[in-house]
Amino acid sequence: MQVIATYFDAFNAGDIDGMLACLSDDVAHHVNEGQVRQGKAAFAAFCAHMSACYAETLTDMVILTHPDGTRAAAEYIVNGTYLATDDGLPAARGQTYRLPAGSFFDVAQGQITRVTTYYNLADWMRQVSA
Repeated sequence: MQVIATYFDAFNAGDIDGMLACLSDDVAHHVNEGQVRQGKAAFAAFCAHMSACYAETLTDMVILTHPDGTRAAAEYIVNGTYLATDDGLPAARGQTYRLPAGSFFDVAQGQITRVTTYYNLADWMRQVSA
């Protein structure tokens, strides 16, 4: 499904506007260990915060799609560097991490209407606390 590939290409390029272009105006963003964010503005604010705290690239990407084009899932490895301390998390010292993760999507009229992301927070905490 092209919109999902485009979304992840934009992520890896650090292109928040490119990611936003893939989303519906009322996108529901379900984050790991957090509250659901509604709309592009909330998604953009989340991305800006994440870019300030983390430098991440996704590799080993596998995208699966439903034949009717309404749902998709992706599995990948997050390769990251912890740049700046995030609230409630260990202090950032430039630690690197590799973390398996996955995302799930709803798609309508060629745009992503839901993004749900999962990863093992305990694994990430272990890696950056070592």
